[in-house]
Formats: sequence, structure tokens, C-alpha cells
Amino acid sequence: MLTVNTVKELKSAVRAAREAGKSIGLVPTMGALHEGHKSLVDRCRRENDVVVVSVFVNPTQFNNKEDLRTYPRTEEADKALLEAAGCDVVFMPTVEEVYPEPDTRVFDLGPVAEVMEGPMRPGHFNGVAQVVSKLFMMVEPDRAYFGEKDFQQIAVIREMVRQLGFKLKIVPCPIVREADGLAKSSRNVRLTPENRAIAPNIYRLLSESLDFAKSHTVEETIGFVTEGINAYDAMEVEYYQIVDGITMQPIAKWDDTNYAVGCITVYCGDVRLIDNITYFRK
Repeated sequence: MLTVNTVKELKSAVRAAREAGKSIGLVPTMGALHEGHKSLVDRCRRENDVVVVSVFVNPTQFNNKEDLRTYPRTEEADKALLEAAGCDVVFMPTVEEVYPEPDTRVFDLGPVAEVMEGPMRPGHFNGVAQVVSKLFMMVEPDRAYFGEKDFQQIAVIREMVRQLGFKLKIVPCPIVREADGLAKSSRNVRLTPENRAIAPNIYRLLSESLDFAKSHTVEETIGFVTEGINAYDAMEVEYYQIVDGITMQPIAKWDDTNYAVGCITVYCGDVRLIDNITYFRK
């Protein structure tokens, strides 16, 4: 596995692969890697000749400076996981390398970015679009892999790709969960033992709502999940919305869409956890 820290080194490695006629897959990450990230690398390994993984905590997508400060950084463990997973090139740049000058681009990402995470985290998706577009320009991958835990983010990246005309395929990959159902996340390590014990109830209630929804309205289903989670003293739902899985727009009735997805954000103590579940896709 080749570890590079500069854009020049990255482009050189990618150029050599291209000249050899090899396909290139990219897995963008912010490090603190876990089995969820490994599943992306595994999929990328199966579908491409060369696997490139970026490990970069992108400051422009954090609207909360404390969240940026406390975001876990585990560089050596990340490299070990990636080497074991068969990564070919890992890109671990500094902030100055990615942003030699401030990125002043402002993206108009449209309705997919104006709901849920959009108003809750002002500027977040613009930062995501900045860094992911930079990575796409650096690597020019054939395919790029993203986890479906960040469900809305995938829609935003697809819109950015459409606007900028990148010639690549966005590959969404299923959520990887702990044995008790909690979605794997780099932020899980910040949960206290007590909060880690109750956090799996997020997915439990989402799962139970699948049956509940068969005989109840969208509004009642949202209430079922929200009230169930809020019944735990240490948990509070920031939002739970059931949306069209393509447009990200909230639905009022089940027959408003052919693809219904429930997207949730929960504060478990002071740790912000996200998850989602698909009700149906026709």
C-alpha cells in the first residue's frame, strides 16, 4: 500500500494506473475507520483494479467547531485497516495541502440540501461538495463509494456531480451495524457506557416502525419513533422525517412516493447519531 500526503504524489500514482489501463475506485473518508468503511473498501476492491482511499478530516463541513475538535483521529489504526483490506493508495493530506487557498465556492445544491441536515447544519453540505469535488478532480475515479448511513449526503453528492459534469458512478453501500443494531459510526467511541447501552434502541424503534407503518399514517409513524426514542432520558430526537428517497422531500401520505425512507438524527448524551430505514421501494 502506497501512502501519499501531497496532491502531486496522489496524481502521480493515479496517472500511472491510468496509463496502465486500470480502473480506479475512490473511497472518501474522514478517518477513524471501522467495519463500515471496510465494507466500502471491500466493494471498491471487487469492482476496480486500483483502490484509492482518502483520509482527511475536512474542516469546511463542520458547522460546529467543538465537533471538529473532538472528531477522532486514528491515523496508524486507519492505515493498518486499509492495508489489510487491500487498499492500493491512501491519501492522508494536511488541511493546507487540500486548501492551499480558501475555497470560496458556494454551491446551489437545490432542494435535496434544503431539508433535514441542511437547516440543522448550515454550510455542512457546501463543505462536503467542496472537498468531494476536489477529491474527484484529483483522482478522476471511475467509481466513488459512500455509505448509506449518510443517506442525504449521497443525494447531495449526486447533485454536485450532475452540476459539475463529473464522469463517474456514485456507488451507495448498505449500512453496517453492530451486533445490537447500532449503525457503525466514528462518533460511537464518544458514547458513555450508559449511553452506548441505550443507543441501539434507535434502530430497534425504526425497525418496529416498519410493521407499525402498515396500518398507520406517515404522521403517526413519525410520532411512534420519536416518542419511543424520547422516552429514554439520555436521548432526544433532533428530527425524524419520512422522505422520498430520491428528492429528499418529506412526504405526507404513503402514496406520495414510490420510495419512502425514514431519516433520523438523535442526540444520545452529547453525541449526535444519524440513521435511516427504508419503508418501501417500488
